[in-house]
Amino acid sequence: GHEQLLKMMEERMMDVEQKLRLVKRLLQDKVNQLKEQLSKNTKADAMVKDLYVENAQLLKALEMTEQRQKTAEKKNYLLEEKIANLNKIVKNLASPSFTS
Repeated sequence: GHEQLLKMMEERMMDVEQKLRLVKRLLQDKVNQLKEQLSKNTKADAMVKDLYVENAQLLKALEMTEQRQKTAEKKNYLLEEKIANLNKIVKNLASPSFTS
């Protein structure tokens, strides 16, 4: 009975050790998977930060371009007014010469 009990205990120990090795292997796989995911997340985080900076620069450039466009539109409007006034002056100067 004593020998058989020892043999049964030995078998159970071997079974438990085998299960522990399997669990250890599964945990190591999970650790590797999580390390890989962390690496990917770190790269993605860096890319997001770069895109955020680039976006801010593009917005600033857009603001400056819009400001230049408004300035150009104002100058264009003033030039058109001057042209219209010059045309009136030329028309007024030309009119008396035709009538005389």
